[in-house]
Amino acid sequence: MSKFDDNSKVLVDVRHLKQYFNINVGPLQTKPLKAVDDVSFFIRKGETLGLVGESGCGKTTVGRSILHLYKPTGGEVVFDGRPIKSKSDIAMLRQKATMVFQDPYSSLNPRMTVSDIIAEPLDIHKAYKNKAERRERILELMEHVGLNSEHASRYAHEFSGGQRQRIGIARALSLNPEFIVCDEPVSALDVSIQAQVINMFVELQEKMDLTYLFIAHDILVVRHISDRIAVMYLGKMVELADAAEIYDHPLHPYTRSLMSAVPQPDPKVARANRRIVLSGDIPSPLNAPSGCPFRTRCRYATEACAESMPDFNEVSPGHFVACHRVGEIN
Repeated sequence: MSKFDDNSKVLVDVRHLKQYFNINVGPLQTKPLKAVDDVSFFIRKGETLGLVGESGCGKTTVGRSILHLYKPTGGEVVFDGRPIKSKSDIAMLRQKATMVFQDPYSSLNPRMTVSDIIAEPLDIHKAYKNKAERRERILELMEHVGLNSEHASRYAHEFSGGQRQRIGIARALSLNPEFIVCDEPVSALDVSIQAQVINMFVELQEKMDLTYLFIAHDILVVRHISDRIAVMYLGKMVELADAAEIYDHPLHPYTRSLMSAVPQPDPKVARANRRIVLSGDIPSPLNAPSGCPFRTRCRYATEACAESMPDFNEVSPGHFVACHRVGEIN
C-alpha cells in the first residue's frame, strides 16, 4: 500500500511535456525528432517516481526538460504550485531542484579539487557568508555521502567510480534542494557498489525530505527505490502505477515484456516464467510509427493501433495505461 494518498502535496507536475529537436535530413531540410511527445505525470513531495524504458526512449530528456536544461518545445512544468515560465522562475527552480548525472567520470571537472566541485553551486548562488562557512558546509556534505574530510583537497581522477558518484551527489545536495533528478546514477558503477549508492539515496531521502525522479533501465534497481514506476517507449508514456502493482500486474504489452526479462532467484519460478521476446528493433524516433509507437513490435496490434495513439487512461485507481486493447488482453 502506498504511503501517499490524494491529499499528499504534489511537488512536480508535468503537463503535456514535449521536447522536439530539429535534425538535418538533407540540404536545408530539417525534421523534428520527437524525443518526448506529450508526457504528463506528477510527483508528490517525498516520493520517488521511477522512470524506465529502453535506451533512446526519452527518459533523460524528460529529466533535463523538467529542470529546463533543455527549453521544452511544448507543455508546462509546475514546481511547488508555480509554473516555470520566466527567467526568475527558472532561477528559483535551479536552487530547489538539481540533477545527479549518469557518468561520474565525465560530469566532474578534472581540474577542480573535490571541495571546489562540491562548492560550485554555493559559489554560483553566493550561498555562504565567509570562507569558514563555505568550508564547514563542504565537510558537512562530504560526511552526508560517506567521504572523509581529507578527500577535500584531492582531485576527481584519484577516486573510484563509486566515490566520484558520491562527490556528484554531494554537489547536488549543496543548496539543500527539494527535488533531484537522478539520471541513471548507478548504471556506470560496479554491481557491488550500486547497492551502496542506492541505499545512500534512500537514507538521504529520509534524512533530508527529498523528492526523486529516478531514471534507470534496470527495473530491479527502480523497484527497490521507487514508490511508483512510469514506463516510457519512444517518447511516450505507456504505463504508470505503484511499484508493486506494475511489478505484479503489468498491463501494457511492453511493460509485460520488460517484466518477463527480470531474473528470478527461485529456479521453479524462473522455469515457470515465460520470457516475452519482442520482435523487430525499436523504431527511430525520426520515423516513429503512426498511432501507437509500440504497434510494430506488439503481438496484439490491430488497425486501430495504427490509426490513433491511445489515451493515457486510469484503468484502476492510480494505474494508468495507454493501450487500445488493454481491456481485451488482460
